[in-house]
Amino acid sequence: MAGGARADSGEDRFIARFFRPVAGAPEALGLQDDAALLTPPDGTDLVLTTDALVAGVHFFPDDAPASVARKALRVNLSDLAAKGAHPLGALLTLAVPKDIPEAWMEAFADALGADATAYGCPLLGGDTVSTPGPVTLSITAFGAVPKGAFVPRTGARPGQAILVSGTIGDAALGLLLRQAPEREAFARLSDDKRAHLLDRYLHPQPRLALALALRAHAAAAMDVSDGLVGDLAKMLAASGCGGRIEAHRVPLSAAAATAVGHDAALRVTALTGGDDYEILACVPHTAVHGFVLAAARAGVPVALIGETRTEAGLDVLDASGRPLDLGVGSYSHF
Repeated sequence: MAGGARADSGEDRFIARFFRPVAGAPEALGLQDDAALLTPPDGTDLVLTTDALVAGVHFFPDDAPASVARKALRVNLSDLAAKGAHPLGALLTLAVPKDIPEAWMEAFADALGADATAYGCPLLGGDTVSTPGPVTLSITAFGAVPKGAFVPRTGARPGQAILVSGTIGDAALGLLLRQAPEREAFARLSDDKRAHLLDRYLHPQPRLALALALRAHAAAAMDVSDGLVGDLAKMLAASGCGGRIEAHRVPLSAAAATAVGHDAALRVTALTGGDDYEILACVPHTAVHGFVLAAARAGVPVALIGETRTEAGLDVLDASGRPLDLGVGSYSHF
């Protein structure tokens, strides 16, 4: 994270002030070098992933800095979880305005350090720069899986079960609640249910506890970042097959179900909206029971929502078996 700056430069002082205290892992070398030193555990393959967050695109400019830090790390941990990996460490690239308040930086660094400790993913280094534009950050996370146990996106085959973890749509509804709090369906929610939706948008819950179950039972997996329907379609296409899911089997939280009950159009938002960071998995039918039990032992609920098939494409069916028209199906940056 030193970035090649001259001795006692402003960047050095910035790093020492905010990030050296939260980067205590020996691999980080005290953030005094231009690189970290990471030795993978014996018998493992490295898994690498990176995600960028931009103010005004991935989070609101007035979001609490602690929430921004947590989201930045957790979306990467979600990618590791979907591959069956456990974290080894992370690098941070951070671009902030020169006049960023010290209090903002302190809250950001403290939350990043706390999450790094909680999830066993130490900060190992990175780079810090100033920018005239919005706050922009990127985390690159490193993980490990036993050799040959990586769970690919491309492993689905026809005739497998499609399962998803947790609940779907909370984050997308939380975002919509931020944008249109006056919408009748949200106005009729209790304070607790509104708070649940808002929190799920701000603070993803990476399913690292599901990694072992995925390695043992899943043929393919990916996390839900751009919307369940769109991401599942991507995984099936990458695997060279298609599938169908039943919308009424997609698990909703009590808050999401109540909102959908007040406004049926919000079901489309739940099915296609992003930021869930739950795990989609394709599992051979003979392994479904084992997968569900392993997930339950890990404390992660999973639901069977459909099946893969030979024919390309993805159908989303209502409770009567009729296809639903969901439009584009997912969020896209381009």
